[in-house]
Amino acid sequence: MARPIDVAPSGPLALPITGLGRGWEAFALMALTVILLSLGLVALYSASHQLAQRQMLPDYYYVLRQAMGATIGLGVLVFCAWLPHDFWQHLAWPMIIIVWLFLIVLVIPGTEAIAPEINGSRRWLRIGINIQPSEIAKVAVIVWTASLAVRKQDYFRSFKRGFVPFLAVWGAVMLPIALEPDFMTALLIGVLGILVVFAAGARFAHFIFIALLMAPLLWQQLNESFRIDRIKSFFDPSIDPAGAGFQVRQSLLALGSGGIAGVGPGQGRQKFGFLPEAHNDFIFSMIGEEWGFIGVMVIVILYLLMVLVGFRVASRVPDLFGKLLATGITSMIGLQAFLHMSVGLKLMPPTGLALPLISYGRSNLLVTLAALGILMSISRACERPIRGVRRAIA
Repeated sequence: MARPIDVAPSGPLALPITGLGRGWEAFALMALTVILLSLGLVALYSASHQLAQRQMLPDYYYVLRQAMGATIGLGVLVFCAWLPHDFWQHLAWPMIIIVWLFLIVLVIPGTEAIAPEINGSRRWLRIGINIQPSEIAKVAVIVWTASLAVRKQDYFRSFKRGFVPFLAVWGAVMLPIALEPDFMTALLIGVLGILVVFAAGARFAHFIFIALLMAPLLWQQLNESFRIDRIKSFFDPSIDPAGAGFQVRQSLLALGSGGIAGVGPGQGRQKFGFLPEAHNDFIFSMIGEEWGFIGVMVIVILYLLMVLVGFRVASRVPDLFGKLLATGITSMIGLQAFLHMSVGLKLMPPTGLALPLISYGRSNLLVTLAALGILMSISRACERPIRGVRRAIA
């Protein structure tokens, strides 16, 4: 009897159903998140230990608080990743209403006991824990906009029925944030909402109309004395080198002194009272000083990879709500990182926006981690069974 003959595999080769063949986006997002968190804690300790000592606090005070926030935030991330992403569609209206009520409390008179003024603005609620409602508002607006955009698909040709409802709710959220005052966060929230609606298929002419409508208000806000001083000093820091131009000059000094490889972790000099908010608004500049061009490029590449994976998730998820939600979350993280780094590089005036996962601030950290958890949940919907390698035996 003739022996069986082994033959080559028939049919097209395909990846196995594990690894890169299925669901790798969530793993990539988690890996990038952990790396950025770890680098952020290292950078934060270096940037904040002198500040803590000047305030008669332990040198690890800020990094310990951030690490505790990161631990809680990772738990929130896992929980959000476990929930089906369409769960958030049912919470769209409750989220936006609760956030709006929090924001109103911040700006109405008589609530100073739970909404104190800090550094000239009222941005935090103290209700047993400190909450920054404007951070939560970013995700709430993205979720609500994505949810309504799904239902408004047939009305986007009409400005009144397809666009005005978005404008009304965006304005209701942005106005109290601008009154805190936190104009840049209000503007960022508006841009995020517009990006989600644009991805949903809204008419480009409507955006032109909104730009023309908002131009006078934007001009009025930019002409506020402290903002116009920042803009003038941005173009020429020598106009007010000890005032509005001080931050820009010190940021460029920090980045310039870092060179290729930096002066070394913990060896930076600008954090010794020269670079304002080195642990928060200008932590990217401090990283440039201590880690140099190499460290800066590592941070930029990590954010770029996170954005690319996020938009890949948005392009692959089968349902429209998931696409819009992933687009909004990825844009939120990418825009904040870009704007923060642009300020440090003197590409735009100071904005006060945090560097996601790195700057000190537990409200921003928790919201970012929750948003990444939602993005990981969306990535699960992208999974498709991939045929394994088949072999035919004669």
